[in-house]
Amino acid sequence: MSREFISSEIDKIANSSEYEGSLKYAMCSAWILGNYKGINLKVLDMGKTNSIADYFVLGSASNTTQAKAMAEEITYQLKRFNKEFISKEGLNNSDWILLDSGDIIVHIFLEVSRDVYSLEELWSKATTIKIPMDYYFSSDEEELASKNGENKSSRDFF
Repeated sequence: MSREFISSEIDKIANSSEYEGSLKYAMCSAWILGNYKGINLKVLDMGKTNSIADYFVLGSASNTTQAKAMAEEITYQLKRFNKEFISKEGLNNSDWILLDSGDIIVHIFLEVSRDVYSLEELWSKATTIKIPMDYYFSSDEEELASKNGENKSSRDFF
């Protein structure tokens, strides 16, 4: 996936009238997590539950290299919109990376550690924002099968 492609997709989200204010940057972050093969993605509307941030973006990565790549891409893409992170924590082989821009906080966990921190449980009163399915990574084969009406489990892979 090229940087130009990522930038064009992020531009579509950021310039869309579908999302306003800081939600558009939270959704841009969610798109990046999903397209870097992140799992268990969530965007939580924190506005009514606390004054820490407007939105939390949560996602899990399989390993520290993947998590760091996600964080670096989010930082790069949002910087294009003059969105700076005032705090970046856990970028050096940690099981939890936190990017704080003031109004959005992105949490990237290692898959094996996410349940330990249990942020969804801690902030259970926050409203979950629906993430469109096209924000998630899919292979060319899966996209082709979907267009042809095939079920992935019914295809013969051997």
